[in-house]
Amino acid sequence: MSKLPKEHKFIDLSDYGRIPARILATSIKNTSLTPIHVTVSFIVSGIIGIICILNNQFLAAGFFLILKSVLDAADGELARIKKTPSYTGRYFDSVADILLNLLIFLAIWHITDSNLFSCILAFLGIQLQGTLYNYYYTILRNRHNGDTTSRVFENEVPIALPGEKQKHVNILFGLYKILYGGFDKIIYRLDRSAAKSKNFPNWLMTLVSTFGLGFQLLVISIMLVSGFKDYIIPFFILYSVMIFVFIGIRKTL
Repeated sequence: MSKLPKEHKFIDLSDYGRIPARILATSIKNTSLTPIHVTVSFIVSGIIGIICILNNQFLAAGFFLILKSVLDAADGELARIKKTPSYTGRYFDSVADILLNLLIFLAIWHITDSNLFSCILAFLGIQLQGTLYNYYYTILRNRHNGDTTSRVFENEVPIALPGEKQKHVNILFGLYKILYGGFDKIIYRLDRSAAKSKNFPNWLMTLVSTFGLGFQLLVISIMLVSGFKDYIIPFFILYSVMIFVFIGIRKTL
């Protein structure tokens, strides 16, 4: 099952790893490996990428950050292929993402002349960017009978799906709310009417997909390899201005 029906798909610039992710998921669908195992593998890949950044091995860092994006897509693909969606996997994936993002930016701060305040500001910026992308995307997925494991409003602990334990869902949901709750509230307050809007043109969603984590990691990788590591933190701070631009465009449609 795809995240969106064919007629509502858009060019997702953040989803470049989908094809290799699908190939990987298909190749292991008959094994004992689960989506959680794949999530753990992308955590390992992300940590290796961070270690490479700290050691100025930027080509290797770029490789492992992009590999992390592919594996990040593969866990969801495997869940869909095996027809084993779970809230445990959904929240575990998100918690891992935000912690790795923080470590990535701290590593970049460590090897550049940026100050810690700018580092934190850039981290908050990419999280707000990603939250807007996920907010709009989740609205579409819920509206058009796509993948509904993610919810537009994460207000209550969901009931565990078959094959997972409610205890695990409760713990991971709690962590999710602590780590993402503030970002969700900010984006919702900036664009309350989005959930009721019927107009999300494909071209707008393609633009907003530049806020997706896959695209963000691709930009970081390219800038590291190209010798522009000192500009990574300023870039993401400035690019956060586009949050208001995209929201403004959506509201005028």
